[in-house]
Amino acid sequence: MSLQDDAIKALRTVHDPEIPINIYDLGLIYELCIDEAGMAHVKMTLTSPACPVAELIPQQVAAALKAVPGIQGATVELVWEPAWTADLMSEAAKLEMEFTGHSGPAHLHKNKFSSVTLGRKSLKPPSPPSARS
Repeated sequence: MSLQDDAIKALRTVHDPEIPINIYDLGLIYELCIDEAGMAHVKMTLTSPACPVAELIPQQVAAALKAVPGIQGATVELVWEPAWTADLMSEAAKLEMEFTGHSGPAHLHKNKFSSVTLGRKSLKPPSPPSARS
């Protein structure tokens, strides 16, 4: 496994408190660069500028990255452009949101995450038995 893979694994341990999915699969990480000296730099966003933990999540990201063997330090840059949308979520994250019935923050309620159906069939009510004489 590469240092980049280990860093991504570490990022997947950080969760947005409003959504039960890690920040990497939510699509909040826009860029992850690790230089030859082992310094990691992350550009990330949040689901909303009004996020109540806007200061906490970047600190958690830096701490998670610093815990990875081979990473000497980490800087996290919080950006708002481009704005985050549910389209940035991985397919696995979208499916998890649908399967768990979690609607996430209010600004996600209007969006259906995907049109994926897995073996679902339209259920019709059973027909009443025909009258027999």
